[in-house]
Amino acid sequence: MSQASQKLYLLYHELRPGSSEYSYVIEKDVFSEHLDCFVQLREKSGSNLCPEITFDDGHLSNYEFALPALQSRGLKAQFFITVGWTGQKTGYMDWQELRALHAAGQSIGAHGWSHTLLTHCRKGQLHTELDSARRMLEDKLGTSITTMSLPGGRYNHRVLAACQEAGYTHIYTSIPRSEPTPNGLILGRLNIRRDMKQEWIANLFSPEGGALSRLGLQYRMKTAAQTLMGDRAYEKLWALLNRKEADVDAAEVSSK
Repeated sequence: MSQASQKLYLLYHELRPGSSEYSYVIEKDVFSEHLDCFVQLREKSGSNLCPEITFDDGHLSNYEFALPALQSRGLKAQFFITVGWTGQKTGYMDWQELRALHAAGQSIGAHGWSHTLLTHCRKGQLHTELDSARRMLEDKLGTSITTMSLPGGRYNHRVLAACQEAGYTHIYTSIPRSEPTPNGLILGRLNIRRDMKQEWIANLFSPEGGALSRLGLQYRMKTAAQTLMGDRAYEKLWALLNRKEADVDAAEVSSK
C-alpha cells in the first residue's frame, strides 16, 4: 500500500439490507461496494489521498452489517458512540455488542451522551456530554478514549476548550475536507449519502476530480443558511429535502 500524504475521513450512520428514502441510510451491499473501492484505492501506487471510515451514533447495523464487511477485507473503522443510547435506545448497540466491536480491533470514540448540540450546552451539560461519556466508555470497554465526534459537527472556542479539558486529543467535525498526516486536533469528514455510489466515490479520490472542492463550497453555503435560518427552521427544511424518518435525532439533522 502506498503512503498517502492526506486522509479523507468518510462518515456513515446506519446500514440496511434494503433501500430507504432517507438520505443517510446506506444499503449494506452498497457499503460493501464502497469498501472494495477503498481497498483498491489503498493499494493504488502514487495515490496521495487515503480513505478512512467512520461511523456516528452506534446503530446496531454497525455491528450486524459493517463489522463483518470490514473484517472480511481486513479494514478498520472508527465508531463514535452516543453513550446514553447504548443499551437504552431501540436499534442501537448494547454494551455486549460494543465490546465485541472493540475486541475485533475496531476503534471506539465518543459522540456525546445524548447527541445534544454542544454549542447549546451549559457547563454542567458539557461535563455530562464529554467527561461522563468518555468515562463510561472507558469503564465499560477497559480502554482509553481520546477521540470525539461532535454531534451536528457544531463547535466554538468554548466547546473545543471543553473537549481538550475532558481529555480528547482528536475532535471530528462534519466539514468535507481532506486532512494532512499526522492528524491535528480538529478533523473534517464527508457525510456519505445513499446517492453516492461506487463510481462517484472513486471519482472523489481522483486527482483530476473537483468533487471535494464542490462539496466544500456546498458546506459553506449550508452553514450560511443554518446561521440565517436558525436550527429549528433549518431542521424542518432539511427533513423535507432528505425524507427524514420519524426517529432521526434533531442534532443529527443539524450535521447534514
